[in-house]
Amino acid sequence: MNMRYQWPVLPIVAGLASGLLTGCGTGSGDSGGTGSSVVMGMSDDVLATDPASGYDPGSWLLFDNVFQSLLSFPKGGTEPQPELARKCTFTDSRAMVYRCELKDGLKFSNGDALTSQDVKFSFDRMLKINDASGPAIMFPMLGSVDTPDAKKVVFHLKVPDATFPGKLASGAGSIVDHRQYDADGLRKDGKAVGSGPYKLDSLDKDQAVFSVNADYKGTAKVKNSGITLKFFHGDRAALKQALLDGNVDLAYRGLSASDVAGLDQQDGSKGIDVIEGTSAEVQHLVFNMKDPIAGKLGVRKAMAYLLDRDALIKNVYQGTATPLYSIVPAGIAGHNTAFFDTYGARPSQTKAAAALHADGITGRVKLTLWSTPSRYGPATGEELKAIAGQLNASGLFDADVRSVAFDQYEKDIAAGKYGVYVKGWVPDYPDADNFTAPFFGKGNVLDNNYRNGTITGTLIPHTAAQSDRGATDQDFGRLQDIVADELPVLPVWQAKQYAVTRDGVYGLEYCLDASTVFRFWELSKG
Repeated sequence: MNMRYQWPVLPIVAGLASGLLTGCGTGSGDSGGTGSSVVMGMSDDVLATDPASGYDPGSWLLFDNVFQSLLSFPKGGTEPQPELARKCTFTDSRAMVYRCELKDGLKFSNGDALTSQDVKFSFDRMLKINDASGPAIMFPMLGSVDTPDAKKVVFHLKVPDATFPGKLASGAGSIVDHRQYDADGLRKDGKAVGSGPYKLDSLDKDQAVFSVNADYKGTAKVKNSGITLKFFHGDRAALKQALLDGNVDLAYRGLSASDVAGLDQQDGSKGIDVIEGTSAEVQHLVFNMKDPIAGKLGVRKAMAYLLDRDALIKNVYQGTATPLYSIVPAGIAGHNTAFFDTYGARPSQTKAAAALHADGITGRVKLTLWSTPSRYGPATGEELKAIAGQLNASGLFDADVRSVAFDQYEKDIAAGKYGVYVKGWVPDYPDADNFTAPFFGKGNVLDNNYRNGTITGTLIPHTAAQSDRGATDQDFGRLQDIVADELPVLPVWQAKQYAVTRDGVYGLEYCLDASTVFRFWELSKG
């Protein structure tokens, strides 16, 4: 599975309710669309238009605006509300049967009726295709989907999962028209038919054009007459210049930390505004537990004692991120500061040397930190060089940095070729489960050969079955403490999320929150 990532996204999470009832933010959206169209630039590409495949930020941006899910995250909120559904609820105390009832008169943008058949088709299809770059990995708990009638859908889970509503509300829960998609294969024509606030009119290598879907029926109230999304293919300088020249109304995803900081300092002086939002994006150093060097606990502890996060944030990220001291980021329910408590905030050469000595390690530790260009943020290479410099300055390490193309990077990680490598993560849904189960549960997506029976056998199942999410704090705290002690990963930073706009563009504050949903419909241009 490719980890979703994005560049400078602090969330707040309320407990996921076991029942989502009528009236929780529902209502008919303003599907007509008013005001001017908005031109938006980003350095990412849209890698997929088929929700059974895409698992990257650009593709999910498309999914969130062209397709609907049964539930959605309201702006500024992290508790799912009904979207296609009129109501949804767990029907049993074990959180294993989830039932939704659809609204009346639902249609896709091509006029086809949307019924429970399409919901079942969408999930059955996604699981059957099981695309390596798709979201099927989020639903190992889903056993079957029943449709008692055209408006009712019943999900039967294999194991209890109280976070299931959050997964449905994400881009992975996008519903497709069963008449327009092949049950056995991915759509190849680059088109998309959904029921969301927007229609995809065209897509090529340079831009995607979206118009308002007049048949949309949901919670969004559209505040523009369309969106043009221009792709800059990783060219940050070109994206910045297009903004300054007025060729795009706003830039999202891909400006460097120095660009954001520089534009923020001259905020307003050139008709430019920097909008800061909340984020649950995190970045870790990952350790291959079978590596002859990184597999030694003394080496990992020494690195934890020497890492100076504050210096990285100041010198590399120029304040556009914050230090991260646990695997669950600040603002997510269940977060603690396990790494701060265990290793402190300031580097300690003395404690690092003692950790190496306790593991029988003498002499400088030769180590390579592995990265890949661009994938986990434009400053990652500079960051790893700074970390290597911190390690070497202690006199305990001889560390260097190497970078390879992403496809090769993923293959090499799976083959166990790297001892230390970087991984970034943006949550699919804002719950501590999404920062723990993928990393430390069955099917560990980090490919670092880490297993802990208490985590996989007790803590993850217990937290997944708890419908009162506030009651999971103790178990998640214990899990984070175990990870800090055993060090399969070393948390580095938690991002902030930014968009930069020209004067007269409004609504960005409703697009940059913990849900990671960028809401086209909130944008307007005066």
